[in-house]
Amino acid sequence: MNDLPHTALRGTLHVLWVSCLAVPLVAVLREPSATRWLGVLGLLVLAVAYAVTLRGGKPWVLVAATLVSIPLVAPVGPDELSTWAWIGGAAAGFAPLLLTGVWRWIAALGAVVLAGLVGAFVAHYATTYQMIAAAVGVTIIAMAGLPMWFAGLLAQARAGREARAELAVSEERLRFARDVHDLLGHRLTVIALKSELAGRLASTDPERSAAEAFEAQRLASSALEEVRDAVHGYRAVDLPEQLEAVRNVLQEAGIRCTVSEVPVVRGEGATQLALALREACTNVLRHSHATWCMIDVAVAEEEVRMTVTNDGAGLGPSREGNGIRGMTERLTAVGGQVAVERAADEFTLLVVVPT
Repeated sequence: MNDLPHTALRGTLHVLWVSCLAVPLVAVLREPSATRWLGVLGLLVLAVAYAVTLRGGKPWVLVAATLVSIPLVAPVGPDELSTWAWIGGAAAGFAPLLLTGVWRWIAALGAVVLAGLVGAFVAHYATTYQMIAAAVGVTIIAMAGLPMWFAGLLAQARAGREARAELAVSEERLRFARDVHDLLGHRLTVIALKSELAGRLASTDPERSAAEAFEAQRLASSALEEVRDAVHGYRAVDLPEQLEAVRNVLQEAGIRCTVSEVPVVRGEGATQLALALREACTNVLRHSHATWCMIDVAVAEEEVRMTVTNDGAGLGPSREGNGIRGMTERLTAVGGQVAVERAADEFTLLVVVPT
């Protein structure tokens, strides 16, 4: 059975199913003969089969129950209420929702044809039965099938958004790995050669061996400084540039993003705010279903305050994630603060760093 993404859609399916059985139930209750109890049995079999199928059972259970209901329910009130036509319409409408591939449409068309055959046999009203079944089937598809289709598209879009976020992280890691490899690859090779040469010359030419060892030490120190510079450059990011990048990423993901006028922030404060902004953007993309996000940066006398607010709190996780805990530990180490606030559907992240 196709996945039902939301509880609301499940509720819609329940309502539609009960509506389809309403007319047969009225016909059964109005029937004065003993066939009433056969009709009750048929409707009960249908209700149980539907419950089993919706909970993950095989669709053939509902198909079998529908066929079994023909001799039980169809003879009850055929002239007045076209009783089984409504069950045939339910089968035509639910077939595209429960089956996959071309079989869904074959089953839907077959249910309409079967309703006409049943109508011709029990009441000689084949066309009426087919029209009722077709109308009921189209109504079910329109009221439940289209929302399910749109929900599936939203789920795919959300998965794609998360994949883009993970891809961006992976590309950044690869870039940093390439930078470190370019820095260390050549230096380590030269250091290894000079160390090997110094070992060979230790007994025959001590002075040159010492010179080579000193050169290897100098290259190692130089490589260490270059790696430190690379890491510093990796961490020291431009805050306005990061704000613009975050706004573009959120807007591409369908989230309306508003950024206030960015004041001048330099040094370690700008770096820490940019790192916190990256984490906040990741949380919005991966852990919420926000439709808008507001980012505000304000400078006071001794601190810089950045506020990130979105409307995804009502659908996101309620507990604090590892990213926020890591952000709190990192900012606390440099004298900063992190605060989280939830109000209705709004989630607010407040980051404070000293100037």
